[in-house]
Amino acid sequence: MNTRPAIDESTGPISLTSSTLTPASSRSPVVCLQHKQPDLKADGSGEDFNAGIGATEMLGKANYIALVGGGKNPRFPTHKVGKRGHILNLKEDDRLTKYQLIVWDDAKQVAAVTLEFRSQVLQARLSRSQILVALLNSVSLYAFSSPPKKVSTFETADNPSGLCCLGSNIIAFPGRTPGQVQLVEISTGNVSIIPAHGSSLKAMTLSPNGQILATASEIGTLIRLFSTTNCARISELRRGVDPAAIFSLAISPSNTLLAVTSDKATLHIFDLPHPNSNTTSRSNNNSINAIPSSRSSSPYSRIDRPLSSSSDTTTNKQKWGILGKLPLLPRLFSDTYSFASAPIAIDDDP
Repeated sequence: MNTRPAIDESTGPISLTSSTLTPASSRSPVVCLQHKQPDLKADGSGEDFNAGIGATEMLGKANYIALVGGGKNPRFPTHKVGKRGHILNLKEDDRLTKYQLIVWDDAKQVAAVTLEFRSQVLQARLSRSQILVALLNSVSLYAFSSPPKKVSTFETADNPSGLCCLGSNIIAFPGRTPGQVQLVEISTGNVSIIPAHGSSLKAMTLSPNGQILATASEIGTLIRLFSTTNCARISELRRGVDPAAIFSLAISPSNTLLAVTSDKATLHIFDLPHPNSNTTSRSNNNSINAIPSSRSSSPYSRIDRPLSSSSDTTTNKQKWGILGKLPLLPRLFSDTYSFASAPIAIDDDP
Protein backbone atom coordinates (compact mmCIF):
# COMPACT_ATOMS: atom_id res chain seq x y z
CA MET A 1 0.00 0.00 0.00
CA ASN A 2 1.32 3.41 -0.92
CA THR A 3 0.68 5.72 2.04
CA ARG A 4 3.19 8.37 1.08
CA PRO A 5 1.64 11.85 1.45
CA ALA A 6 1.50 14.22 -1.47
CA ILE A 7 4.57 16.41 -1.81
CA ASP A 8 2.55 19.46 -2.83
CA GLU A 9 -1.03 19.69 -1.60
CA SER A 10 -1.60 23.26 -2.74
CA THR A 11 -4.75 23.68 -4.80
CA GLY A 12 -4.81 27.33 -5.67
CA PRO A 13 -2.59 30.17 -6.93
CA ILE A 14 0.21 31.44 -4.74
CA SER A 15 0.64 35.19 -4.46
CA LEU A 16 4.21 36.32 -5.09
CA THR A 17 3.85 40.08 -4.86
CA SER A 18 1.34 42.92 -4.76
CA SER A 19 1.34 46.67 -5.31
CA THR A 20 -1.01 49.61 -4.74
CA LEU A 21 -0.95 53.31 -5.46
CA THR A 22 0.61 55.83 -3.10
CA PRO A 23 -1.13 57.82 -1.84
CA ALA A 24 -4.07 55.46 -1.67
CA SER A 25 -7.57 56.42 -2.69
CA SER A 26 -10.96 54.76 -2.72
CA ARG A 27 -10.40 53.68 -6.34
CA SER A 28 -6.72 52.84 -6.15
CA PRO A 29 -5.79 50.04 -8.55
CA VAL A 30 -4.44 46.90 -6.94
CA VAL A 31 -2.09 44.49 -8.66
CA CYS A 32 -2.10 40.89 -7.41
CA LEU A 33 0.47 38.80 -9.23
CA GLN A 34 0.54 35.09 -8.56
CA HIS A 35 2.50 31.91 -9.12
CA LYS A 36 -0.23 30.32 -11.26
CA GLN A 37 -2.74 32.11 -13.46
CA PRO A 38 -2.03 35.60 -12.12
CA ASP A 39 -4.60 38.34 -12.33
CA LEU A 40 -3.78 41.99 -12.86
CA LYS A 41 -6.66 43.93 -11.35
CA ALA A 42 -7.17 47.67 -11.69
CA ASP A 43 -10.46 49.33 -10.71
CA GLY A 44 -12.38 46.11 -11.21
CA SER A 45 -10.85 45.06 -14.53
CA GLY A 46 -8.50 42.12 -14.89
CA GLU A 47 -5.74 40.75 -17.07
CA ASP A 48 -4.70 37.10 -17.10
CA PHE A 49 -1.02 36.69 -18.03
CA ASN A 50 -1.29 32.91 -17.58
CA ALA A 51 2.19 32.87 -16.01
CA GLY A 52 4.10 34.00 -12.94
CA ILE A 53 5.14 37.54 -12.04
CA GLY A 54 7.81 37.87 -9.36
CA ALA A 55 7.98 41.65 -8.83
CA THR A 56 5.82 44.62 -9.72
CA GLU A 57 5.84 48.38 -9.34
CA MET A 58 3.05 50.83 -10.19
CA LEU A 59 3.56 54.37 -11.45
CA GLY A 60 1.16 56.56 -9.48
CA LYS A 61 -2.16 56.93 -11.28
CA ALA A 62 -0.61 56.33 -14.68
CA ASN A 63 -1.18 53.20 -16.76
CA TYR A 64 2.39 51.94 -16.47
CA ILE A 65 3.37 48.93 -14.37
CA ALA A 66 6.87 47.43 -14.12
CA LEU A 67 6.75 43.62 -14.29
CA VAL A 68 9.42 40.99 -13.69
CA GLY A 69 8.76 37.32 -14.37
CA GLY A 70 8.92 34.89 -11.45
CA GLY A 71 7.79 31.56 -10.05
CA LYS A 72 7.96 28.14 -11.68
CA ASN A 73 6.40 29.43 -14.90
CA PRO A 74 7.60 33.04 -15.34
CA ARG A 75 5.70 35.33 -17.68
CA PHE A 76 8.90 36.80 -19.11
CA PRO A 77 11.29 33.83 -19.02
CA THR A 78 15.02 34.09 -19.37
CA HIS A 79 16.43 33.03 -22.67
CA LYS A 80 19.79 32.31 -24.23
CA VAL A 81 21.00 34.55 -27.02
CA GLY A 82 24.13 34.85 -29.07
CA LYS A 83 26.44 37.82 -28.83
CA ARG A 84 24.56 39.57 -31.64
CA GLY A 85 21.18 39.05 -30.03
CA HIS A 86 20.10 36.02 -32.11
CA ILE A 87 18.85 32.85 -30.47
CA LEU A 88 21.45 30.25 -31.36
CA ASN A 89 22.01 26.56 -30.82
CA LEU A 90 25.47 26.90 -29.29
CA LYS A 91 27.26 25.42 -26.34
CA GLU A 92 26.27 26.76 -22.94
CA ASP A 93 29.58 28.59 -22.56
CA ASP A 94 29.03 30.51 -25.79
CA ARG A 95 25.68 31.94 -24.78
CA LEU A 96 24.60 34.89 -22.71
CA THR A 97 21.59 34.71 -20.43
CA LYS A 98 19.17 37.61 -20.76
CA TYR A 99 16.67 38.65 -18.08
CA GLN A 100 13.83 41.02 -18.92
CA LEU A 101 12.09 43.89 -17.19
CA ILE A 102 8.82 44.91 -18.84
CA VAL A 103 7.06 48.24 -18.34
CA TRP A 104 3.46 47.34 -19.18
CA ASP A 105 1.01 49.88 -20.57
CA ASP A 106 -2.29 48.66 -19.13
CA ALA A 107 -4.35 51.09 -21.22
CA LYS A 108 -2.99 49.79 -24.53
CA GLN A 109 -2.33 46.25 -23.24
CA VAL A 110 1.20 46.25 -24.63
CA ALA A 111 4.75 46.32 -23.34
CA ALA A 112 5.81 49.96 -23.59
CA VAL A 113 9.43 49.41 -22.52
CA THR A 114 11.60 46.29 -22.47
CA LEU A 115 14.97 46.21 -20.73
CA GLU A 116 17.33 43.24 -20.82
CA PHE A 117 20.05 42.36 -18.31
CA ARG A 118 22.68 39.67 -17.88
CA SER A 119 21.64 38.92 -14.30
CA GLN A 120 18.30 38.46 -12.61
CA VAL A 121 16.16 41.55 -12.08
CA LEU A 122 15.25 41.66 -8.40
CA GLN A 123 13.24 44.89 -8.19
CA ALA A 124 12.27 47.97 -10.16
CA ARG A 125 11.04 51.44 -9.21
CA LEU A 126 9.21 53.87 -11.47
CA SER A 127 8.70 57.60 -11.60
CA ARG A 128 7.41 59.74 -14.43
CA SER A 129 10.95 60.44 -15.58
CA GLN A 130 13.13 57.56 -14.30
CA ILE A 131 13.30 53.78 -14.06
CA LEU A 132 15.48 52.30 -11.29
CA VAL A 133 16.44 48.62 -11.61
CA ALA A 134 18.08 46.56 -8.86
CA LEU A 135 20.25 43.53 -9.66
CA LEU A 136 22.21 41.38 -7.23
CA ASN A 137 25.35 43.53 -7.26
CA SER A 138 24.31 46.75 -8.98
CA VAL A 139 21.53 49.24 -9.60
CA SER A 140 20.92 51.05 -12.87
CA LEU A 141 19.07 54.29 -13.49
CA TYR A 142 17.31 54.88 -16.82
CA ALA A 143 15.47 57.81 -18.30
CA PHE A 144 11.82 56.86 -18.81
CA SER A 145 11.74 57.36 -22.55
CA SER A 146 11.30 55.35 -25.73
CA PRO A 147 13.79 53.86 -26.08
CA PRO A 148 14.98 54.14 -22.46
CA LYS A 149 18.40 55.71 -21.98
CA LYS A 150 20.79 54.50 -19.30
CA VAL A 151 21.82 57.37 -17.04
CA SER A 152 24.18 55.62 -14.64
CA THR A 153 25.05 52.32 -12.96
CA PHE A 154 26.27 51.85 -9.39
CA GLU A 155 27.90 48.82 -7.81
CA THR A 156 26.48 47.46 -4.55
CA ALA A 157 27.18 44.74 -2.03
CA ASP A 158 25.13 41.56 -2.43
CA ASN A 159 21.51 42.72 -2.54
CA PRO A 160 19.34 39.57 -2.77
CA SER A 161 16.22 41.50 -1.70
CA GLY A 162 16.61 44.05 -4.50
CA LEU A 163 16.55 46.98 -2.09
CA CYS A 164 16.29 50.38 -3.78
CA CYS A 165 14.29 53.59 -3.39
CA LEU A 166 13.41 56.20 -6.00
CA GLY A 167 12.36 59.71 -5.04
CA SER A 168 11.72 62.82 -7.08
CA ASN A 169 15.39 63.83 -7.02
CA ILE A 170 17.14 61.12 -5.02
CA ILE A 171 17.80 57.40 -5.18
CA ALA A 172 18.89 55.16 -2.31
CA PHE A 173 20.34 51.66 -2.42
CA PRO A 174 22.89 49.49 -0.55
CA GLY A 175 26.52 50.57 -0.67
CA ARG A 176 29.54 48.52 -1.65
CA THR A 177 30.09 47.56 2.00
CA PRO A 178 27.36 45.56 3.80
CA GLY A 179 25.30 47.81 6.06
CA GLN A 180 26.03 51.00 4.13
CA VAL A 181 23.53 53.04 2.08
CA GLN A 182 24.35 55.10 -1.00
CA LEU A 183 22.31 58.25 -1.61
CA VAL A 184 22.56 59.77 -5.07
CA GLU A 185 21.16 63.14 -6.07
CA ILE A 186 19.75 62.61 -9.55
CA SER A 187 20.13 66.17 -10.81
CA THR A 188 23.80 66.57 -9.81
CA GLY A 189 25.04 62.99 -9.48
CA ASN A 190 26.43 63.69 -6.01
CA VAL A 191 26.89 60.47 -4.00
CA SER A 192 26.71 60.26 -0.20
CA ILE A 193 27.50 57.20 1.92
CA ILE A 194 25.57 56.45 5.12
CA PRO A 195 27.02 53.82 7.52
CA ALA A 196 23.55 52.70 8.53
CA HIS A 197 24.16 49.30 10.17
CA GLY A 198 26.91 46.90 11.13
CA SER A 199 25.33 44.02 9.20
CA SER A 200 23.72 43.65 5.79
CA LEU A 201 20.59 45.62 4.99
CA LYS A 202 17.25 43.82 4.99
CA ALA A 203 14.77 46.63 4.28
CA MET A 204 14.67 50.32 3.43
CA THR A 205 12.10 52.89 2.43
CA LEU A 206 12.00 56.56 1.51
CA SER A 207 9.33 58.92 2.82
CA PRO A 208 6.89 60.31 0.22
CA ASN A 209 8.47 63.76 0.52
CA GLY A 210 11.94 62.23 0.11
CA GLN A 211 13.33 63.70 3.34
CA ILE A 212 13.56 60.62 5.56
CA LEU A 213 15.21 57.28 4.83
CA ALA A 214 14.31 54.33 7.08
CA THR A 215 16.55 51.26 7.17
CA ALA A 216 16.68 47.90 8.93
CA SER A 217 19.43 45.28 8.99
CA GLU A 218 19.21 41.50 8.81
CA ILE A 219 19.23 41.42 12.62
CA GLY A 220 15.89 43.23 12.64
CA THR A 221 15.85 44.66 16.15
CA LEU A 222 16.43 48.33 15.25
CA ILE A 223 15.07 50.66 12.57
CA ARG A 224 17.15 53.75 11.93
CA LEU A 225 15.98 57.02 10.40
CA PHE A 226 18.25 59.32 8.41
CA SER A 227 17.81 62.78 6.93
CA THR A 228 18.45 62.71 3.19
CA THR A 229 19.52 66.36 3.22
CA ASN A 230 22.62 65.89 5.40
CA CYS A 231 22.73 62.08 5.96
CA ALA A 232 22.46 62.58 9.73
CA ARG A 233 20.80 59.93 11.84
CA ILE A 234 17.75 61.55 13.37
CA SER A 235 16.25 58.66 15.32
CA GLU A 236 16.61 55.00 16.25
CA LEU A 237 13.52 52.86 16.79
CA ARG A 238 13.39 49.48 18.52
CA ARG A 239 11.14 46.83 17.03
CA GLY A 240 12.03 44.29 19.71
CA VAL A 241 14.82 42.50 21.52
CA ASP A 242 14.89 39.20 19.62
CA PRO A 243 16.30 39.10 16.08
CA ALA A 244 13.68 39.04 13.32
CA ALA A 245 13.43 39.10 9.55
CA ILE A 246 11.92 42.44 8.55
CA PHE A 247 9.33 41.96 5.81
CA SER A 248 8.63 45.60 4.99
CA LEU A 249 8.97 49.24 6.02
CA ALA A 250 6.39 51.82 4.95
CA ILE A 251 5.98 55.53 5.70
CA SER A 252 2.51 57.09 5.62
CA PRO A 253 1.56 59.66 2.94
CA SER A 254 1.52 62.26 5.71
CA ASN A 255 5.21 61.52 6.49
CA THR A 256 4.38 61.12 10.19
CA LEU A 257 4.04 57.36 10.75
CA LEU A 258 6.25 54.34 10.08
CA ALA A 259 4.87 50.80 9.76
CA VAL A 260 7.09 47.74 10.25
CA THR A 261 6.21 44.08 9.68
CA SER A 262 8.39 41.06 10.43
CA ASP A 263 8.37 37.29 10.81
CA LYS A 264 7.28 37.80 14.41
CA ALA A 265 3.75 38.13 12.96
CA THR A 266 3.40 41.65 14.33
CA LEU A 267 2.77 45.05 12.78
CA HIS A 268 4.40 47.92 14.64
CA ILE A 269 3.55 51.61 14.19
CA PHE A 270 6.06 54.31 15.14
CA ASP A 271 5.88 58.08 15.25
CA LEU A 272 8.30 59.90 12.95
CA PRO A 273 10.09 63.09 13.98
CA HIS A 274 8.47 66.44 13.23
CA PRO A 275 9.53 70.09 13.74
CA ASN A 276 8.49 70.25 17.40
CA SER A 277 10.01 66.88 18.30
CA ASN A 278 13.10 66.57 20.45
CA THR A 279 13.94 63.17 18.99
CA THR A 280 17.69 62.82 18.48
CA SER A 281 20.16 60.10 17.74
CA ARG A 282 22.77 58.86 20.17
CA SER A 283 25.56 60.19 18.00
CA ASN A 284 24.20 63.68 17.30
CA ASN A 285 21.38 66.06 18.04
CA ASN A 286 20.26 66.65 14.47
CA SER A 287 16.53 66.64 13.77
CA ILE A 288 14.75 66.97 10.49
CA ASN A 289 12.80 70.21 10.10
CA ALA A 290 10.57 69.62 7.11
CA ILE A 291 8.19 66.91 8.32
CA PRO A 292 4.48 67.82 8.63
CA SER A 293 2.78 68.21 11.98
CA SER A 294 2.16 65.37 14.42
CA ARG A 295 -0.23 62.48 13.85
CA SER A 296 -3.02 64.19 15.80
CA SER A 297 -3.64 66.45 12.80
CA SER A 298 -3.21 63.70 10.22
CA PRO A 299 -6.17 62.05 8.52
CA TYR A 300 -4.44 58.75 9.31
CA SER A 301 -4.53 59.33 13.07
CA ARG A 302 -7.61 57.12 13.35
CA ILE A 303 -5.34 54.07 13.14
CA ASP A 304 -3.24 55.18 16.12
CA ARG A 305 -5.30 53.62 18.90
CA PRO A 306 -7.35 50.66 17.61
CA LEU A 307 -4.24 48.84 16.34
CA SER A 308 -2.74 48.32 19.76
CA SER A 309 -3.69 45.03 21.33
CA SER A 310 -1.17 44.98 24.16
CA SER A 311 0.08 48.51 24.67
CA ASP A 312 -1.41 51.63 26.15
CA THR A 313 0.01 53.80 23.33
CA THR A 314 2.82 54.98 25.57
CA THR A 315 6.03 56.61 24.52
CA ASN A 316 9.39 55.05 25.13
CA LYS A 317 9.94 57.06 28.30
CA GLN A 318 6.59 55.84 29.68
CA LYS A 319 7.13 52.25 28.59
CA TRP A 320 9.72 51.51 31.25
CA GLY A 321 8.92 54.39 33.59
CA ILE A 322 11.78 55.43 35.84
CA LEU A 323 13.94 52.60 34.47
CA GLY A 324 14.31 54.51 31.22
CA LYS A 325 16.06 57.33 33.07
CA LEU A 326 18.44 55.32 35.21
CA PRO A 327 22.06 55.15 34.04
CA LEU A 328 24.06 51.95 33.55
CA LEU A 329 20.98 49.93 32.54
CA PRO A 330 20.87 48.20 29.13
CA ARG A 331 19.95 50.57 26.31
CA LEU A 332 16.70 48.72 25.56
CA PHE A 333 15.17 50.47 28.59
CA SER A 334 15.70 53.91 27.02
CA ASP A 335 15.08 53.07 23.35
CA THR A 336 12.09 54.31 21.37
CA TYR A 337 9.36 51.68 20.94
CA SER A 338 6.25 51.57 18.78
CA PHE A 339 3.17 53.31 20.17
CA ALA A 340 0.83 50.71 18.62
CA SER A 341 1.02 47.12 17.46
CA ALA A 342 -1.24 44.42 16.06
CA PRO A 343 -0.89 40.76 15.13
CA ILE A 344 -0.80 39.85 11.45
CA ALA A 345 -1.21 36.55 9.64
CA ILE A 346 1.88 35.12 7.99
CA ASP A 347 2.43 31.96 5.99
CA ASP A 348 4.49 29.21 7.56
CA ASP A 349 5.94 28.30 4.18
CA PRO A 350 9.33 29.86 3.25
